[in-house]
Amino acid sequence: MNDYLSEREIRVTSQIDGFRSWLEEKNRAENTILVYTYAVRQFYGLYDRPDPNSLQLYKCFLLEHYKPQTVNLRIRALNCYMEYRNMAASPVPMLRMQQKTYVENVISQADYEYLKRCLIRDGNHLYYYLIRFMAATGVRVSELVRFQTQDVENGWLNLYSKGNKIRRVYIPKALRQDTLAWINREEHPPGFLFLNRFGEPVTPAAIRGQLRKFSYLYGLNPAVLHPHSFRHRFAKNFIEACGDISFLSDLLGHQSIETTRIYLHRSRAEQQVIVNQVVNW
Repeated sequence: MNDYLSEREIRVTSQIDGFRSWLEEKNRAENTILVYTYAVRQFYGLYDRPDPNSLQLYKCFLLEHYKPQTVNLRIRALNCYMEYRNMAASPVPMLRMQQKTYVENVISQADYEYLKRCLIRDGNHLYYYLIRFMAATGVRVSELVRFQTQDVENGWLNLYSKGNKIRRVYIPKALRQDTLAWINREEHPPGFLFLNRFGEPVTPAAIRGQLRKFSYLYGLNPAVLHPHSFRHRFAKNFIEACGDISFLSDLLGHQSIETTRIYLHRSRAEQQVIVNQVVNW
């Protein structure tokens, strides 16, 4: 029995390693790779092999233990794994969810400016520039940590996505100039731009944790102080200033312009403020 389990674990590990390599070849984001391989490992922890019956049971298991968004993410991962294995089984259908017509938990422009002032006041230049990059470029946190000093000198960062497509992230002129001055002032070594106190590239997990600390330190709502909130802030500011939703979709790296249209709508908090200001009867 132990020999069987050992052989099985070796086989599963080999398949997952192969799946990871396949995802890397397709230029999937590291966070996507981690989520997808975790889902496959979880599946094999419950069932011996992917077949219509075990896949349906896994879907039932997910429905009992996770929120719909997580269920769909795990199903998407298994479907991708079956594509990698060239399996004949039909893809597992995902849950149908109503598309939101608004974005929530977006940091306000006022709170964003307040946070920047607090960070400068406290001499935390690393996170001052880190949040400025998120809010001024709209990058995901997994993309943010890829910036290097050379990218600042160039004024852009090229990101490779599915199908070997290139998305160029532009660094606005004012941010580029300020960052170059910071790099020179700090005598920042060439290489990754955002480094922790040990000289290693800061991680997305560390950024999320530090933002939570800032929410309590500076009296900000923790629900809006997360990396994606600054991406939302960029999108809402851009659409209000420019109005070119097609260009914004390209900048954000959305595969469909329909995903970008959500930024044309106001958040619940914004809707409440407007109603309070306008309705006086």
